[in-house]
Amino acid sequence: MQQAQDDLQMRWWNLEAKLVDRFGKKPDMETILFLIGIQEFGEIRKKFSKEQKQDLMHIAVCNLFRQSGYYEIERVDEDGWPHFRQLKPLPVMTMPQQENFLKDHILLYFESAGF
Repeated sequence: MQQAQDDLQMRWWNLEAKLVDRFGKKPDMETILFLIGIQEFGEIRKKFSKEQKQDLMHIAVCNLFRQSGYYEIERVDEDGWPHFRQLKPLPVMTMPQQENFLKDHILLYFESAGF
C-alpha cells in the first residue's frame, strides 16, 4: 500500500515539474482542473466568468472520472458545453483518499494524452 502511495506521489511530482516547465510556475489542483476543462471544452477565451470557470472544472472532473466509467457525455448544448450523466456512484472515501483518487485520474489523463 505504501509503495503504491509513494509511486503516486513520485508520478505527481513529475507531472508538477513538467507543468512548471510549461507554464513557469507550479499549478494547484484547481488550476490543473481548469486547464483540463479548457482542453476538453476546446475553446480558449481571454476571459471566463467565475461560473464558467466552475463549469470548466466540473467538465474536467467528469472527464477524468469518465476514464473509469463513472460518467458519460449525455449531450453537448447549443453553446458547446458538454453535459454529463453519472453512471455509477463514486466510492466512499476519506479526504486524503479522494485527493489521491483525483490525482491518479489526472495522471492517467496526462499519460493518455502523451504529456
